[in-house]
Amino acid sequence: DLVESGGGLVQAGGSLRLSCVASGLPFKDYVMGWFRQAPGKEREGISSINSDDDATVYADSVKGRFTISRDNAKNTLYLQMKDLKPEDTAVYYCAAHDWARLSISSADYPFWGQGTQVAVSS
Repeated sequence: DLVESGGGLVQAGGSLRLSCVASGLPFKDYVMGWFRQAPGKEREGISSINSDDDATVYADSVKGRFTISRDNAKNTLYLQMKDLKPEDTAVYYCAAHDWARLSISSADYPFWGQGTQVAVSS
């Protein structure tokens, strides 16, 4: 299971930190990703981190504002979001796959959490 938390309502320019706790899979062996889906839009991959926590990738839409990280000892993935914008409003999902490459393509991920809502007011 993957369980996200940390979403909420924040004003534009504010910050939030999302968490994703994994259970039932060998978290330290999995590449992890963050995705989001806004109403009426397709799911968007925004970041990925490798299992060794030494490589990351970001979508252009969040580069420089969002930071992905992980704590393998706690089986937890994080997404620190700063300088939030109304267009960041979406349901945010974490996902996992056990291939040895970074990816922000949702098709590469077989394991998904339920999502946490982030709303950014202007």
